[in-house]
Amino acid sequence: MIITPPPAAAADGHVADMYTSDISADGFVFGHTQAMAVNPEAHAAFETLIRAVVPSIGLRVYEAATLGAAREIGSTHCLLAHGRKSLRAGVVDEAGLAAFADDDDSAFTAPEQAVIRYAAKLSSDAASMTDADTLALRDAGYSDRQIVDITLAAAARNYFSRALLALAVPVDVVPGLDPTIARALTRGTVG
Repeated sequence: MIITPPPAAAADGHVADMYTSDISADGFVFGHTQAMAVNPEAHAAFETLIRAVVPSIGLRVYEAATLGAAREIGSTHCLLAHGRKSLRAGVVDEAGLAAFADDDDSAFTAPEQAVIRYAAKLSSDAASMTDADTLALRDAGYSDRQIVDITLAAAARNYFSRALLALAVPVDVVPGLDPTIARALTRGTVG
């Protein structure tokens, strides 16, 4: 990463909050946090967007959209971070996460699998999407608001993941994630 993040000793405001959150949770500041600290206003806006979409869809569906997008993009950062978040939140267990890494989404409910497929298509070929793609979400039981928020969650993951990849942000070891699961999640990813 060629950009120079704000040093921890000089961090204040939102940057200090970002750094403190990482240190409190994991004992160090992640590379992705440091990269986003260069523009703390953009990071805060991203967090506000996420807080606006999660209430209608819930954490399980948000993580399904996030993981589906991250897997399709090949985002190591986001697969590791959201793999751990999904485990800790009880969205999926280790066996289910390992299966997900091998393109087996059976650990997720049928409606969540529809979200994963939708997020993957949004992440790989959004220009070809039609009403049939959103109809799959409707058929899975999602409301208009939920369809919009699933779309925003997957699109937001594209924004964040692609920014980290473009900036060549180093990938950190994610504490508390079994190394075997981490290796499975990152097979074939780009960074």
